[in-house]
Amino acid sequence: MALVAPVIWLLACSSSLVTSYPDGRVTRACDDMTPLHKHHSQSAIKHNITVDKTVFNPGDQIKVTLSGSRFMGFFVQARDANDLDGNAVGSFSLIDDQVSQLLKCGSVQDSAVSQTNKRRKEQVEFYWIAPSDGPQHIQFLATVVEKYSVYWVKIPGPIISRSGAPLISNKPYPVAMPTVPTALLLTEGFSASGCGSNKFCVRNPTSCDPQKDIWCFFVSFKREGDSMLIEMSGPVKGYLSFALSHDHWMGDDDVYLCVTDGQTVDINPAYLRGRSHPEMASTDDLHDAAWRIEDGILQCSFRRNIRIPTTPERFPFDSSYYIFVADGDVDNGRVLRHKRQPLITSKMYNVSESVEDVGGSRSPLLIKFHGAMMFIAWMTTVSIGVLIARFFKPVWPTSTLFGEKVWFQLHRILMVSTVLLTVVAFVLPFVYRGHWSSRAGYHPYLGCVVFALAVLQPIIAVFRPAPSSHRRPYFNWTHWGTGTVARIVAVAAIFLGMNVQALDLPDPWDTYTMVGFVLWHVCADILLEVHSFCQQKGSIKQLEDRMEILNPYTAKNEVCEYTSLLYASIHPCGMERQ
Repeated sequence: MALVAPVIWLLACSSSLVTSYPDGRVTRACDDMTPLHKHHSQSAIKHNITVDKTVFNPGDQIKVTLSGSRFMGFFVQARDANDLDGNAVGSFSLIDDQVSQLLKCGSVQDSAVSQTNKRRKEQVEFYWIAPSDGPQHIQFLATVVEKYSVYWVKIPGPIISRSGAPLISNKPYPVAMPTVPTALLLTEGFSASGCGSNKFCVRNPTSCDPQKDIWCFFVSFKREGDSMLIEMSGPVKGYLSFALSHDHWMGDDDVYLCVTDGQTVDINPAYLRGRSHPEMASTDDLHDAAWRIEDGILQCSFRRNIRIPTTPERFPFDSSYYIFVADGDVDNGRVLRHKRQPLITSKMYNVSESVEDVGGSRSPLLIKFHGAMMFIAWMTTVSIGVLIARFFKPVWPTSTLFGEKVWFQLHRILMVSTVLLTVVAFVLPFVYRGHWSSRAGYHPYLGCVVFALAVLQPIIAVFRPAPSSHRRPYFNWTHWGTGTVARIVAVAAIFLGMNVQALDLPDPWDTYTMVGFVLWHVCADILLEVHSFCQQKGSIKQLEDRMEILNPYTAKNEVCEYTSLLYASIHPCGMERQ
């Protein structure tokens, strides 16, 4: 499972109806009118449906009003009162298209109405148009979403009848409400006592104790007969979760979440199918669920059988898995994408047969190497190479190394090192991910530009003309321009890359450090430029004094000629070989 993968499996839907559609386009709910929020429907109804008349003729418009406590989403249909599990009947028209919209359910156009946004409302109104060939008795049904984890399914409305139809009892639609076990409150917090001796623990930072360290993320597994007692603790305000995975990649994972919901905590199992949202499951497989929130620390515990043959989505604890630990924020009962990389164990563990005390990593080794190599290449080797070529020619005016001037050899070694580091670092994320990552923002695009320019530079250098060639100035400007653009884009890519979750850098100190490096290089460049200018000016002044003493009549012309030659030897990138 990729490190980016837990980001996705801990995403839940948005706060509106059905698979997180805040815009109300929820046609997948046409049949059962149930949101795919994977929570339980509420039993105590707080909303009602009213109509302006109870008898209709074909083509009549009946005003329908849905009202009650403030809600965000809704989904309304009219159905045959004698077949409430059947298809939608008739069509709707809008009164306020800023609040509601029409949907097509089945083959009937405009046969349902839903919200257009998730702004809270207390009442919505629309018209229902009676069909010419519809049933004699119609009942309105509504699904209402107050927030992600709180909703009502198929709230029964009034029954209306075609003119002249026999009477029918206006009885409510029976909706079976599942019973949800209530989690208890923990009387005391968790402790790391017993980790490695009688229970399996995953801790971050390593060796932290949730009883003493407020920044401790902690998950423990303790086998008790045929069941497993699980404890989770962490400094979170939203949700805390762990997952069992067969690999480092997303897909087919057993997930458990503790989600804060106002003044309570929901403890839910879930299952992940491929790269999709987690599917919340029944809590029937969890026992003795309990929780507490104190001083910003969320703790929850539950018991689960080692094996659950009737539920294949619940992995048996007597097998080996990678363990993921993640946390994030909650918005109206729905979990949001976490802001930092989840913790992942370095190898697979069997938590029922071993009692180990392990840690994990929030950043894969290949991604760490990628970041380190790019930083070395574009903040050290390339910068030093440019400074040597630009300002250190006078230091070794005649010294050679392997047949070339020392400054040029050092410059070439550093630039070749930069290219090699860039090429290797460029490949590492693809080795790790196996494909292009769409969640890294603009960073990979800028990285491709840097890679292309880095490879282009030595190719340009191969075709470098002789110093006396009339094409030499074109080479100088091209070489300098390509290198300068590459450095600027590389710095931008590094700044963006520091926000990639897989690196797990300490924010905001990573940004401060990078800004410090950039400022240091800029200041060093400016100081050396000023120093070089002063040296050149001093050399010209000394020559003027000497020439005036020796031959004051020809001094001016010779000084001008020397000055022209001096400045002609200086070009933008400082790459002129002497």
